Amino acid sequence: MDTGKLNRILGAMEEKSVPQMIIADPLTIFWLTGKMIVPGERLLALYLNVNGNHKLVINELFPQEKDLGVDLVWYNDIQDGVEILSQYVEKDKTIGIDKIWPAKFLLRLQELEAGSRYVNGSMIVDYIRMIKDEKEQELMRESSRLNDAAVEKLIPWVGKGLTERELSAKIREIYKELGCEGVSFEPITAYAKGAADPHHVTDDSRGKRGDCVILDIGAFKNNYASDLTRTVFIGEVSDRAKEIYDIVAEANRRGIEAARPGNRMCDVDAACRDYITEKGFGPYFTHRTGHSIGLEDHEFGDVSSVNEDIIKPGQCFSVEPGIYLPDEGIGVRIEDIVLITEDGCEVLNHFTKDLIIVPEE
Repeated sequence: MDTGKLNRILGAMEEKSVPQMIIADPLTIFWLTGKMIVPGERLLALYLNVNGNHKLVINELFPQEKDLGVDLVWYNDIQDGVEILSQYVEKDKTIGIDKIWPAKFLLRLQELEAGSRYVNGSMIVDYIRMIKDEKEQELMRESSRLNDAAVEKLIPWVGKGLTERELSAKIREIYKELGCEGVSFEPITAYAKGAADPHHVTDDSRGKRGDCVILDIGAFKNNYASDLTRTVFIGEVSDRAKEIYDIVAEANRRGIEAARPGNRMCDVDAACRDYITEKGFGPYFTHRTGHSIGLEDHEFGDVSSVNEDIIKPGQCFSVEPGIYLPDEGIGVRIEDIVLITEDGCEVLNHFTKDLIIVPEE
């Protein structure tokens, strides 16, 4: 295992008086070991103890050719994997449980009276994974660089009369051409009224002259996610839509300016939201300002009015204010990923935020 990451977790476990913990999230196990194991419905459990004797309980269907830096404990499909795991759990001590661990495994562990108390152990891991090390930061830069290239290739297709679904299929083709491993979430490619719905489900609508078009896209590269939103216009832009665009662009700029160590996550949200409210569109900014990102597109730590966590160097999150006017068929969102530095932030997306009018073809 990555000893630096492991020691950070063990240190935090001691601080929180959690002497032992079960990690079941395949992404966290990958983050620690460098090996992605997707167990499906079967048990996969990394047992950590502040005194050592760590174990990875794993089904025989997932043979490992390389040393993962932890003792492997095997079981097969006719054995009780939880019972085998329980043999290593100290029964008179608190145990941290992964928040995604299926209830069927936790209930069985409780039946076996393994551990004296059960607490959510994921908060320990989440706060550590939130701070990206230098290698992760470089992977995030590369993933975002490719996403910039992808949106540049996608935008000309907006004026070609494609349906939203066809536009969504096109971005998947582009990611494949760029060497990405697949989308990091379902792309949002939305025209007009669809753009005025923040989480519109792509359909067979086609754009027309004057429509705003939201392109909210992201992909995986080397297992790390990208995410970016740009709003463009087909053929022309109305004065009303331009007004909305300019307000959102300024809100995005203010949010990025507030993304710095020592500020709180809610301060970033306020920087965007207060400006949009000042301009009279507060009720039409209907979602949080952003989310953390890394091995997942949405990781622990959101940019919202209720998150008072202090921002620290190494965090990576989105700044994505928007205004949505469904009655007018206008929706604008502008999103960038920022990486927190020692004295501010590095914006990982470099594709222009100047207003773009895409020619009709």
